[in-house]
Amino acid sequence: MKVAIVDAHSTGRALVRALRDRGLSCVHVASSPDMPEYFLRGFDPGEFEENLPAEADPGATAATLARIGVERVVAGTESGVLLADRLAARLGLPGNRPETSAARRDKVRMMQVAAAAGLRVPRGRSFTDADEAARWFAAGGLTHAVVKPPSSAGSDNVHFCATAPEVARAASAVLTADNLYGQANQRVLVQERLHGVEYYINSVSCGGRHRVAEIWRYTKGVGAGGNPVYDFEVPIEAGSPEGRALSGFTRRVLDALGVRSSAAHTEVMITAAGPALIESGARLGGATLPSVVEKYSGVSQTSLLADTIADPRCLDHFDDESVSWSRTVRNVALVNHYPGTVRSLDWAARLEALPSFAAMAHAASTGARLERTTTLMDSPGFVYLAAENAGEIDNDYAELRRWEREGLYTSP
Repeated sequence: MKVAIVDAHSTGRALVRALRDRGLSCVHVASSPDMPEYFLRGFDPGEFEENLPAEADPGATAATLARIGVERVVAGTESGVLLADRLAARLGLPGNRPETSAARRDKVRMMQVAAAAGLRVPRGRSFTDADEAARWFAAGGLTHAVVKPPSSAGSDNVHFCATAPEVARAASAVLTADNLYGQANQRVLVQERLHGVEYYINSVSCGGRHRVAEIWRYTKGVGAGGNPVYDFEVPIEAGSPEGRALSGFTRRVLDALGVRSSAAHTEVMITAAGPALIESGARLGGATLPSVVEKYSGVSQTSLLADTIADPRCLDHFDDESVSWSRTVRNVALVNHYPGTVRSLDWAARLEALPSFAAMAHAASTGARLERTTTLMDSPGFVYLAAENAGEIDNDYAELRRWEREGLYTSP
């Protein structure tokens, strides 16, 4: 079987390797000629049978894919979601519902579609004018808001605000910037800020059947600029009461958004009033090492997607509530407090020497400039800690954070 992956960046790179391990060949399709360098790190065109450049006409790309015998089209990362939808629909291949494609990419439309399906979502509106956004906040009786681009990912230009002037400044910052994929933000989304416990649910769907591969609970902090800063995440077993509630809600989200045959990464907040949708992307979750997840739980979203592409019947035999973790695991986002030059990679060896160290991903290089961490994109990387009990991980996590406060990564 030949599989086309649109924008095989982020975890999409791991999907390519998983598909090739299963005897499938891969074709790469670029959605844009100007993909930001952040996503191109580690991309190897040699892993693909063919590499197709971005074309203005999706019909021309679809014709090429048909000619070379492609049987599936999937998105490798968020920027590839819309084009993957279009190509699959044109080729008559398994995919998601074309009529709800916009709701799987634009968070404004996403909230409207989810709310129409009876799902709880934050109150919100999109604006093209920062002052109008501030007036809406002031008139709406909200005490806190989240201001962000309607079509981006990670924590790109996300702001927590408590006053109308803060909303105006944050909205202006969004409207005068490009999103993570180099596209101008023509609108800004302002939503009520929900309070509770936040999770993400990584799922795989085939023919409208949904299975949950991973559930993780977020812990985030708030940066000096009122932006969310990723701290760490821990896995939740799908068979637990907490996991069942999240899985059930997520399946309703996927049905509402028309996810039928793809991976999905869905963020949900459990509040005092119950679960609420934060957002959902019809693609693999990012900032993960699937091999580590598989080592401790037996399955990752990436491996389940690869298995399902190779043989769709395998999803029927996958019992997501039976997945359990053999160790206590924590995925810790690295935080740089002091902008400067990376003096050496000795810090990586220090992390690897932690007793609970399991694996690490980073893109820092000696002599490179490293900014203060304010978003997921300017984090130095992430590290997995794994141990028999949470106490061991707590000790190593505290040590890591102490080293960072002392200036682990950079010299001024």
